[in-house]
Amino acid sequence: MAKTLTRFVCQSCGRAAAKPLGRCPSCGEWNTYVEEVVAGTGSRRAASNGTRPGAAPRPLTQVKGGTEADRLPLSIGEFARVLGGGIVPGSLILLGGDPGIGKSTLLLQTAIELAPLGPVLYVSGEESPSQIKMRADRMSADRSTNRLIDSLFIVTETNLGAILQHVESVTPRVLIIDSIQTVYDPEVESSAGSVTQLRECADRFRNLAKSSGLAIFLIGHVTKEGIIAGPRLLEHMVDTVLYLEGDRFQSYRLLRAVKNRFGATDEVGVFEMRGSGMAEVPNPSEAFLAERVVNAPGSAIAVTMEGTRPLLVEVQGLTSPTAFGNPRRSGNGIDLNRLLLITAVLTRRLGLKLGEQDVFVNVVGGLRVGEPAADLAVAAAIASSAWDRPLRADAVLIGEVGLSGELRRVPHTAARLKEAAALGFKTAVLPMRQRGGEDLPNGISIHEARTLREALEAGMVGK
Repeated sequence: MAKTLTRFVCQSCGRAAAKPLGRCPSCGEWNTYVEEVVAGTGSRRAASNGTRPGAAPRPLTQVKGGTEADRLPLSIGEFARVLGGGIVPGSLILLGGDPGIGKSTLLLQTAIELAPLGPVLYVSGEESPSQIKMRADRMSADRSTNRLIDSLFIVTETNLGAILQHVESVTPRVLIIDSIQTVYDPEVESSAGSVTQLRECADRFRNLAKSSGLAIFLIGHVTKEGIIAGPRLLEHMVDTVLYLEGDRFQSYRLLRAVKNRFGATDEVGVFEMRGSGMAEVPNPSEAFLAERVVNAPGSAIAVTMEGTRPLLVEVQGLTSPTAFGNPRRSGNGIDLNRLLLITAVLTRRLGLKLGEQDVFVNVVGGLRVGEPAADLAVAAAIASSAWDRPLRADAVLIGEVGLSGELRRVPHTAARLKEAAALGFKTAVLPMRQRGGEDLPNGISIHEARTLREALEAGMVGK
């Protein structure tokens, strides 16, 4: 009989200790250690995680590789873009996001689309089959044909053993688990959602995917910090990690890959949440600029690259006299440290008296901009509000701002300007020597600037 051991495991990061600790030395969280029973050598876990029967080392030249044609096609183009062109058989995909953001809706919609290609098994640990059917009926009500066919199977189950039995009986091509935190292995003596259960269940699903070629989607809950709940090991075990982002009070959703073994990690898919499910946004730039107020002080247009796709977004800046000793700096959609850097450059290099002003910056549409190419647009929006002078309505601003007030070049200029010209913009303010080596499109006037001051003079009305 295997010897039974106990240990204390942090439910935030998965660090194990021989005794409970008030504060985890690894992640810094308080009161997260829970006692869990682990089995020693000779246990079922050790046996189940051994070498698969028939597995043996082979020369790489004798291994049959997959092709792009082997991917399961998706009619949801934005989802296929983020995955790298489709679903790879045998892949394990983890989807995370805030509660109510649309994770279950997106995967149920995907299951409906994939059902004509073969059996799809949707396992829910949080909803009954009738509740899922109500949501599926609502999603298909606005379509011309009812896509709910007999090859889409629904079951409510949280027991890992029972789920594997359902997989064996249905033999699906795609398996969806909603969510991994609700699944438990009865042979592991810890509660569902614990670090041990997450690790054990994810490992079983990984072995199932690799041995059978079954594509598996796992929905994961997120913590208040916005990361997937459970140990980071969970993200290392899967092939692809996706995050569904956006404000629950806005209609737009962004699907972003932070890890993808079968495609790029910098692609983004844009959806609009509707009553019939997730609707693709074919032209996100036009959607983000639809409600823009032209010639309003504090409004600038940035062109950011999300993977291979250029997106035009409106950056709004507002300065207001502070009522407190320390002025506020608030950024929605941009990194706060980047905002502090740009504010300091405007104060020191352009002489703006922002030390007495609260500064607020907002990226319209719920998009989060992380690349430095949006620095110039952020700086221009703040300066436009401080001077109460609008920027040119037909101008886009592209460039990175340095600490000396200089502008630095950014990549993919031609693709950015082509997208801007397609939406009717006539002017682009760029860093000096940005033209070199790239075939820039016609129909858009280029203003090159060496410093931030020169760029604002070129892009601002009345300067």
